[in-house]
Amino acid sequence: MSLRYLASRLAQGVIVLWIAFTLSFFLLYWLPGDPVITMLGAGGELQSFDPAEVERLRAEFNLDQPLPIQYLLALVAVLRLDFGTSIQTGTPVTEAIASSLPSTIGLAAVALVIALVAGTAIAIGATLTRRPWLRDTLAALPGLGVALPTFWVGLMLLQVFSFRFPIFPAIGTGTPTAVILPAVTLAIPLSAIIAQVLFRALQNAWIQPYVTTYAASGYSRLRLLLRQALPVAVLPALTMSGVLFGQVLAGAVVVENVFSRQGLGRLAQTAVTGQDIPLVQGIVLLAAAVFVLVNLATDLIYPVLDPRLKAATRNVPADAAPTDHEGARA
Repeated sequence: MSLRYLASRLAQGVIVLWIAFTLSFFLLYWLPGDPVITMLGAGGELQSFDPAEVERLRAEFNLDQPLPIQYLLALVAVLRLDFGTSIQTGTPVTEAIASSLPSTIGLAAVALVIALVAGTAIAIGATLTRRPWLRDTLAALPGLGVALPTFWVGLMLLQVFSFRFPIFPAIGTGTPTAVILPAVTLAIPLSAIIAQVLFRALQNAWIQPYVTTYAASGYSRLRLLLRQALPVAVLPALTMSGVLFGQVLAGAVVVENVFSRQGLGRLAQTAVTGQDIPLVQGIVLLAAAVFVLVNLATDLIYPVLDPRLKAATRNVPADAAPTDHEGARA
């Protein structure tokens, strides 16, 4: 992989971070209400508080400056890796995020493991079976998983496995079993995405000439799928890693609130509700940074797994480098 191509991808990542910061900044400032009044719990009634105290807080968070000046000050601070302090709690944004991140990472890790196992099993089962009704049934499961609302799935799991049959705790993060229901809730749409992409990729790989050649040589269907079709089918699924990460973050906001779990998703919901601008921007930048890193890692791994892309990223100019892995899908 050429340094020029890598530099191009890094530059695109920086642009993504800047766009995420800019959009979050202006969207939050365009929301109705006053962050300082929200923090003080005034219910929008400025006369309930000492005007001098309100002005002091606005000056502390640069809210008394014109909007372009506020934007430039916030951007310069972020470039210095200074994300400010939470308007609601007064704690540094980095500390607030760091305290909530481990719970969300644990939840996401368990959910991804469940999703990978379930999604791969559905795709392989639908590909291997010779019974049309079973293949059609398995192939329809991913669509159902995507269509089910996450909050509804969480509430149903709570109703069945916490209230009707008290197997798992309904709320909290204190015990290992407390992560099971939230992880399953989060894993259902993830496994559906994995199963959909992998099943289609396996169907395409199954009819490739090299696969049919191995089949004519006497390979069993299972061996043929695992050793020949699956390694190629994994490549398109790999490109979905960024989408899966976005799904994890979006789902965490819902799941952590349904199950009353402390985590990054619940922190984001609280920050948006309270118009905690520095905290929301810190969370948005963290999500954008991880998204960029995941996609960059995918770009670096892809040529290793698919030799067809090595030439495309070695000598091709940066502006002509393949995007979204067109070469792998050709």
